[in-house]
Amino acid sequence: MKVIVNVARILVGGLFIFSGLVKAIDPLGLTYKMQEFFEVWGRTAFLKGTMDVLGEYAFLFSVIMITLEVALGVALLVGWRKILTLRLLLLLVLFFTFLTSYVLFSGKIKACGCFGDCIPLTPIQTFTKDIILLLLVIILLRKKGYIEPLLKSSIPFVIVLVSVIATAWLQMHVVEHLPVTDCLPFKKGNNILELRKMPADAVPDKFDYIFIYEKNGEKKEFGMTALPDSTWKYVDRKQILIEAGKNNIPPINDFSLKMGEGDSTETILNKTHYYLFFIKTIDEAVVDRWQSVFRDVVKNAKQKNIPIYVVTSDTKGAEGFFNQVNNFDLPVYTTDATAIKTAARAVPTMYEMKGPIVQRKHSWADLDEFLK
Repeated sequence: MKVIVNVARILVGGLFIFSGLVKAIDPLGLTYKMQEFFEVWGRTAFLKGTMDVLGEYAFLFSVIMITLEVALGVALLVGWRKILTLRLLLLLVLFFTFLTSYVLFSGKIKACGCFGDCIPLTPIQTFTKDIILLLLVIILLRKKGYIEPLLKSSIPFVIVLVSVIATAWLQMHVVEHLPVTDCLPFKKGNNILELRKMPADAVPDKFDYIFIYEKNGEKKEFGMTALPDSTWKYVDRKQILIEAGKNNIPPINDFSLKMGEGDSTETILNKTHYYLFFIKTIDEAVVDRWQSVFRDVVKNAKQKNIPIYVVTSDTKGAEGFFNQVNNFDLPVYTTDATAIKTAARAVPTMYEMKGPIVQRKHSWADLDEFLK
């Protein structure tokens, strides 16, 4: 039994550390996933106010959750405060099981983000993983007497404390400097135009349609193969999903470059050499930390005849800031806010592009890299 307990201890502790670190290299990924849960739950009338408030603290919850995962995994491996550690692990696994079961059985959220964007798992895989974890934690709780500290005195506590500090620091670092490992579709070397295309093996959704017609004040529904004669007046159409497709969403979805009514995506992404400056909205409280360097970058780019295109979800605010207040004289294009969240994990983020291929990208904290 001692061997079984120690194997379970290593599996649970190692998996929690791995799961936490995979998300720690991109904490905003978990933040956006939490916001997605809050938005879905907020569609229930009596929960809307609470979910809106919780959504505002999603980043804090993300940092705490990731740090807690790593700390509990380390604590289990070194044997620090085993009863407290195991109880917290049980609560955390129960919470994860609830989330993954909601994803699996409700169908309202496509993935739980348990291992971040680097290791995408299907809902059934994540739910199965949590059930196995739950069984292992229960075994550890029942046989906790076999769990012994690896080190004596206060060393286990110091190790746990160091893991907490290191995990928190890592998350703060990548929020400023972009993820350590980029697993997103906008990563260096990727072709944005190609990734906007539907996958070759995509299976489209299958729909049926019900048509509603009216005659003499009476409304009636008709199938596609049994439409009424011309004495009936068309009123409406219902679309019914018969069978969900598979792999039918492009890796880069909802990304476009629009100015007014025109779509310039293909035109810009086929240019020889240019920069894309992603900024969701203008936050006046923090522009001072990058504005001065950005001015130098703009000057340097114009000297080299490299165009800079501002990409935002707030055209009015960006036009005012870049071209009225600061006279940067830069074209401003609009894209979906969700696409910017994926493309720019730090706000703002700048890309160097050659054609549709990402050459490099840096956050606001490293804009001076574009001066080299």
